[in-house]
Amino acid sequence: MIGLTTPSTGSGVVIAGGGQAGFQVAASLRQSGYAGPVTIISKEARLPYQRPPLSKTYIKTDATFDSLLLKAESFFDKNAIGFRAGEWVEAIDREARKVQLAGGGHLAYDHLVLATGAANRVLPIEGKDLAGVHQLRTAEDAEELRAGLAGARRIVIAGGGFIGLEVAAALRSLEKDVTVIEAAERLMGRTVSREVSAFFLDEHRRMGTDIRLGTALGAIVGDVDGNGRARAVRLSDGSELPADLVLIAAGVLPNDQLAAEAGLAADNGILVNSHMTTADPRIFAIGDCAAFHSPFAERIVRLESVQNAVDQAKLVARKIIAGDEAADTIEPYRAVPWFWSDQGPFKLQIVGLTAGADHVEIASLGEAGKLVAYCFKGDRLIGIETVNRPGEHMLGRRILAEDLAVARTEAARDGFDLRAHVAALQARG
Repeated sequence: MIGLTTPSTGSGVVIAGGGQAGFQVAASLRQSGYAGPVTIISKEARLPYQRPPLSKTYIKTDATFDSLLLKAESFFDKNAIGFRAGEWVEAIDREARKVQLAGGGHLAYDHLVLATGAANRVLPIEGKDLAGVHQLRTAEDAEELRAGLAGARRIVIAGGGFIGLEVAAALRSLEKDVTVIEAAERLMGRTVSREVSAFFLDEHRRMGTDIRLGTALGAIVGDVDGNGRARAVRLSDGSELPADLVLIAAGVLPNDQLAAEAGLAADNGILVNSHMTTADPRIFAIGDCAAFHSPFAERIVRLESVQNAVDQAKLVARKIIAGDEAADTIEPYRAVPWFWSDQGPFKLQIVGLTAGADHVEIASLGEAGKLVAYCFKGDRLIGIETVNRPGEHMLGRRILAEDLAVARTEAARDGFDLRAHVAALQARG
């Protein structure tokens, strides 16, 4: 172990969840000199890995799993990070400060970090268990989907969010026939403005994807010979679409049952304060499973992004290292939220939480395939959505972090230059 402080007494840090958030807590603890035991308990029987490529390059190439790894196995050995693969926490005994493992036995903790993530929403529809019906959350899901694509031409994707559209674009590049069905009246309705939804609707249709809005998945129909394989989907209007393969991408639900069963508050996520601490000061929750008050939304939110997972993990590591006496010196969580989605040739980047916008100003760029949308709630800029404009995205992150002013009237002007605007604000001091 390199650069560790004097070994601490007690049982150390137990991390429930081996995804991006859980890994980052362990790595940040060691990088900051924490010397106590650190143990990650991961339900997946694999080392921590990147999830974003699963819906894009991983399903359409012969990339190996090693290309996804956040760190090789040697990193865990070198940094004395315990990693229990294929195991999970079944219950928490808060009074005794120990967790019960599904495989048997208990593990004591000084601090417990819940990084349990989220699970795919299961649709209660007929035929969901037929062969050829897939979901996409894990590397194993992606590998099963990739294998199934070899003999499939007609693909139906249920869900017009990030995952569904990323997969659709990837499969069109493989010249598959792709249909996306979305129950809502627009694409990515929970995350982007109507204007950006409309942009991506047009572009996906130009790519050759059949998009059906306001259409729900009613059932998945099996082969007539009863071999247990999907052959079509039945839509909410009663019509059928032939399908060699079906992907259900209907969103996710937080894995907050473990916390709730331990008496911790949960409401679409494990409720935490601005230091990611639950009602129990020894238990934290971070990443996709955590619900917290965001100053950028002025409400309780639960965010599903790599940035959110990493930033919250780093904060929790700082708080643990500071100890009880110095914990109040740690700044509360106020990281600017940002997201991205690669859909074919289009990189969508979002800074801020734009779902509550009531006015959107689209910049007149005069460039095909590029877009900047300034999203306002009243007269306040709450976020910026960009397509293939990384410069404006980075400026947007700075604007929200530093609370720089952008007036709606300015953003609405033809030829509004965000870079020049920020430079002028700086010059004024």
